[in-house]
Amino acid sequence: MKLEIKEVKDAKDLRRFIYLPEKLYKNYPNWAPPFYPDEFKFFNPKHNDAFEKNETIMALAWLDKKPVGRIMGVINPIYNQRKNETHARFCFLDCPDDADILNALIRFVEKWACSKGMTHLIGPMAFSDKDPQGMMTEGFEEKPVIATNHNPPYLPQLIHNQGFKKLYDLVSYLIPIPEQLPERYLKAMDRLKNNTSFRLVEFTNKRQFKPWIVPLFRLVNDAYGHIYGFDPLKEHEMKALANRYLPVLNPEFVKIIVDEDNQLLAFVVGMPELSEGIKRAKGRLLPFGWWHILQAMKKSRLLTLLLGAVHPDKRNHGFTLLLAESILNSARKNGITEIDSHLILEYNAPMRAECERLYGRLHKRYRLFIRPINVEST
Repeated sequence: MKLEIKEVKDAKDLRRFIYLPEKLYKNYPNWAPPFYPDEFKFFNPKHNDAFEKNETIMALAWLDKKPVGRIMGVINPIYNQRKNETHARFCFLDCPDDADILNALIRFVEKWACSKGMTHLIGPMAFSDKDPQGMMTEGFEEKPVIATNHNPPYLPQLIHNQGFKKLYDLVSYLIPIPEQLPERYLKAMDRLKNNTSFRLVEFTNKRQFKPWIVPLFRLVNDAYGHIYGFDPLKEHEMKALANRYLPVLNPEFVKIIVDEDNQLLAFVVGMPELSEGIKRAKGRLLPFGWWHILQAMKKSRLLTLLLGAVHPDKRNHGFTLLLAESILNSARKNGITEIDSHLILEYNAPMRAECERLYGRLHKRYRLFIRPINVEST
């Protein structure tokens, strides 16, 4: 049987590309499908402006006339210029436990990247750090969450065997909801609440929260510029993301802090985990997928932290503590028992320390890999 790597060039192949993982991992108990309506929008340049700013290629591996693997290559020229790098990225890498298939997929993207003048290949990373990134290397027994990858254990080993080295790791903590904050936090909270130069704002409906969405993303641009892979959002991208996520956000889990002039200083956004509902719905909305997802939103006992930021000039003011207390209170009120911290860079010592002070358990680790492009082999 001949193994072939073919570029995805039409709608039929794109469907194969999107649905392939559910065939590959149907016997892998902890894999959860994506929400396919969002997936089709992500891969549609008409709905995803990132395709305009990036060079991309997608491919399927074919064996005996059946697709058995997939990969996407990305080059972000603006980011490369800003960081003085010549890096290409690979992402959406899925295949069976077969070194030949994985090697062929990597070589395909590597050859394409070399033709574009790139010198290194990194991944898994798509357009920016706002997309799911990293390959899970620890925590395979843990439940999946919709905001991060959940790959089989053999994939990172196959990548390592191809000569890739660690670029950096990201970690995720599972934090139990305490009945009340530790004593040291309570004393700090008393001091914070007496400070009248800022105030916590909470929401009861989406209409109240909607005007804050664009300021929220502007703060992300200000606060995340130093993070690897971060790509600043344009105003129209902020509005597109707002339209995408507003329907599923519960305003009770959006907390912001503003100053005396009502300027945004910090925020956190969480969402009851939907992965169990999406898994039961098999990633589809119809015919009854919407019901499974709605039930998951109501019954979830896990809150995933999606996004948060503090203005660079206002760090170490205790804002994260104020936000934590508020979102913990809302979690308790809604019967939630645990929080998934989402991804934290391994060298982000302050954030990791906050999770550990709240008795968080490091339950997942994700790795970004890097390898020089082998010009001779391409």
